[in-house]
Amino acid sequence: MTLAAWTAFKVACALGFGLGLAGLLGWVERKQSAVLQDRIGANRASILGLRVIGLFHPLADALKLLSKEDMSAPGGLRLFHALAPMISLGCALACLAALPFGGSVEFSGRFWQLQPLPSPAGLVYVLALLAVGVHGVIMAGYASGSNYGLLGGMRGAAQMVAYEVCMAAILAGPMFLYGTLDLQEAVFQQGRCWGIFTQPLAFVLFLVAGAAATKRIPFDLPEGESEIVGYHVEYSGMKFGMFMMTDFVESVVVSGLGAALFLGGWQVPFIELRGLLGALVMVASFSAKTCALLFLLMQVRWTLPRFRFDQLLDLGWKSVLPLALANFLATVWGAALFGGLKWR
Repeated sequence: MTLAAWTAFKVACALGFGLGLAGLLGWVERKQSAVLQDRIGANRASILGLRVIGLFHPLADALKLLSKEDMSAPGGLRLFHALAPMISLGCALACLAALPFGGSVEFSGRFWQLQPLPSPAGLVYVLALLAVGVHGVIMAGYASGSNYGLLGGMRGAAQMVAYEVCMAAILAGPMFLYGTLDLQEAVFQQGRCWGIFTQPLAFVLFLVAGAAATKRIPFDLPEGESEIVGYHVEYSGMKFGMFMMTDFVESVVVSGLGAALFLGGWQVPFIELRGLLGALVMVASFSAKTCALLFLLMQVRWTLPRFRFDQLLDLGWKSVLPLALANFLATVWGAALFGGLKWR
């Protein structure tokens, strides 16, 4: 297999992982909320009389969205109206290619790199694409030809920009310790001690900022379905579904980033991973850690009430960002005093 073919295969697998997990999260949300609220949850969709604990509901949702009429407001901008969900979902999916699903393994006399798109600045790549996704939100509100949609888009953009700035400040601490912006190298640097133990405050702040950047409860003000008019008020059918899918894919990206930077990525303690079996264990380890963080975010989703918008921005600018900067300064001074860092 040529390098180009292997890279294309890895990217396709990463996209399949993200889309498949995002589709499953719709079912997980329903079932997990049912468990927390002492209900049965989704269990009606069936094929040939088989319900399989509601697993056919995501398929039913997809068919429903595909069959709905695609409408756009008469006073809107049709081109931008169609591009907005593509930009949001496309940027989220592109982030998946930079996640380190595994390291490098030797098989059949060759070394195979399991990260889809290795890059010395992988973290910058992911944060930049998440930032570009803001354009899809504001474009959706503007192109809808609705004042309500425009206000929802501006509200969403303000929230996403605020918490993406916070996320960059939060990750400055651990990346300083790792001495790299390469996500794969950051995983290697955690061989002795995971980032959650060296940067516990950064880990907690990262989860808060990640939940807000992905517009999930308790930070879902840009799209609070029944109470608040969101940026996608004039969307229907699969375009609306693409915005919903974007939130799920972004959750996968944030959880994958957290697994890579704080939970040791694909590494398994005390086990040396080699060959084909090692590759499978690497991918399974990274996937399990990503799913664990997704489960944690789901628990928060169904536990905390929604913030007011002023509370949400105050939390980001007045609490999360100062704590992130303080954590970075403490990390630098700690490295200088105890880690042998030499100033130049």
